[in-house]
Amino acid sequence: MRCVLMLLFVALCLAAPATGAGERTPRPVIESARGEKCIDEPARMRREHMEMLKHQRDETVRQGVRGAKASLTECIECHASRSGGSVAARRENFCVSCHSYAGVKLDCFECHSPKRKGAGAGK
Repeated sequence: MRCVLMLLFVALCLAAPATGAGERTPRPVIESARGEKCIDEPARMRREHMEMLKHQRDETVRQGVRGAKASLTECIECHASRSGGSVAARRENFCVSCHSYAGVKLDCFECHSPKRKGAGAGK
């Protein structure tokens, strides 16, 4: 009896990952950046990009500092889609894909343009 229970337990343990794998939310597909290297490690950018952007926003608005390392314009220039030139026009674009995956509202582009400079007319 013990042997049967052990075999049943092992069978269930081996089957569990297979059934759960199909139910996972697919990870976002992120198009590679245009630049050679991001301003920081990907893991840190995933965790802290909003804080970096807020900090830069405050410096730009309050002190007039422009062109800094963590500017939204530079992020867009590097991460905009090669085909459409935008980070937020389509579901598969850089910002939209990650924010949708994380369930976070993307509201930067209510005020800021999501397109690269020279990427055509748009917002």
